[in-house]
Amino acid sequence: MFFAYVLQSERTKTFYYGHTGNLENRILEHNRGKVRYTKSRGPWRLVYSESFETKSEAYKRELFFKSIKGYRYLKEKNII
Repeated sequence: MFFAYVLQSERTKTFYYGHTGNLENRILEHNRGKVRYTKSRGPWRLVYSESFETKSEAYKRELFFKSIKGYRYLKEKNII
C-alpha cells in the first residue's frame, strides 16, 4: 500500500505534498528533521491522505496535488 499525503506546518501554516509506502514512519521523519525541506518548518501534522495499490499511482497523485487543478481540488474540499 502506498500513500499520497498533505502535511501542514503548525508553525508556518505552509503545506507539504508527498508520497510514501509507510505513512506513519514518513510523518515521524518529517517531524524529526530527517527531510531537508521540512526540517526547519515543523512540527507537521497530517491533514489529508489517499491510499493506492502502486507507488506510481501515489506519485501521480502527489504531482496532481502540486498542480493548479490539484490546488483547486484541495481548496474545494476544504483540505487546505
